[in-house]
Amino acid sequence: MSNKNVTQAAKFSAQPQDAVWLAKFIDTYQKLSTDNLQLLADVYHQDIVFIDPMHQLTGFKQLEKYFKQLYQKLSYCEFTIEDVIAHDSEAAIYWQMSYQHPRLNSGNIVTVQGSSHLKGVGDKVVYHRDYLDLGAMLYEQLPLLGRVIRSLKNRAANA
Repeated sequence: MSNKNVTQAAKFSAQPQDAVWLAKFIDTYQKLSTDNLQLLADVYHQDIVFIDPMHQLTGFKQLEKYFKQLYQKLSYCEFTIEDVIAHDSEAAIYWQMSYQHPRLNSGNIVTVQGSSHLKGVGDKVVYHRDYLDLGAMLYEQLPLLGRVIRSLKNRAANA
């Protein structure tokens, strides 16, 4: 499903009053970069609860600071929305993130699958929880630790 079709599907799979926050979220993440992080203010409520495998943040100011620090270290980051399931004021979004960090994976692009559970009120997201494999995203990309983790995974798979 193309990104445009996903956005269209999101508009029709959520109730009309809820489609605004979801379509806005999808559109923003499709174009999010270091140069336009100010777009997050249009998506997230001031009392946003944001949870990922590394953090639990409350409030837009904390979230904005987190994103600025995160994106500042990346050479490249892109989200591809693969599927959206929406009902009432909640949605599950399945995505692929590709990013590049000079000190991870020898500076090559890393691709990670993940999903987000979202809740919206009005035209803003009030709850955002990301689910992803932190090992694949970070630990396996570190020079020494990555080799150890891959070795352990291979042993477990062949046991």
